[in-house]
Amino acid sequence: MSRIGKKPIAIPKGVTVKLEGNNVHVQGPKGKLDTPLPAGIKMEQHDGNLIATRENDSQAAVHGLARALVNNAVEGVTKGWTRDLEIVGIGYRAEMKGKGMVVFSLGYSHPVEYPLPTGVDCAIDAKLTKLTLNGIDRQRVGQVAAEMRSLRPPDPYKNKGVRYAGEKLKKKVGKTGAK
Repeated sequence: MSRIGKKPIAIPKGVTVKLEGNNVHVQGPKGKLDTPLPAGIKMEQHDGNLIATRENDSQAAVHGLARALVNNAVEGVTKGWTRDLEIVGIGYRAEMKGKGMVVFSLGYSHPVEYPLPTGVDCAIDAKLTKLTLNGIDRQRVGQVAAEMRSLRPPDPYKNKGVRYAGEKLKKKVGKTGAK
């Protein structure tokens, strides 16, 4: 039995959960999310908790996954999800252009424009080197952060590029001169 799948999901105040077939509709103060469930997994509501059950052991692999996805939706509509990025390098920076466009200067011959998808907001600090992504959908916020990081991944030799906040990098030693 899945240890994560057995845990009940507490439904906080202000959150409504509607179960319709293989979909779980979660609505809270920050917005609403729909989470599809894999075949063979059912969600049941008992005295303020959601419990994930499976029909048989052939769904053991997705039991914990389904519970985690619904838990992420409940947490997203109450608190929201954030992901922080840092830009390291001389002349590297990011700035907002309008409401839904982030323009990066990352050492290329041209600025790189990244349009923000709906449901994800970006805040940039005064030094233009720290980005904070906010949203209610954990998967979308993480995907946007990964795509922004891939515009200029951290270089192992100079440690320049876009990285997650707190990401530890192993600096490599460059070539040594021939003597």
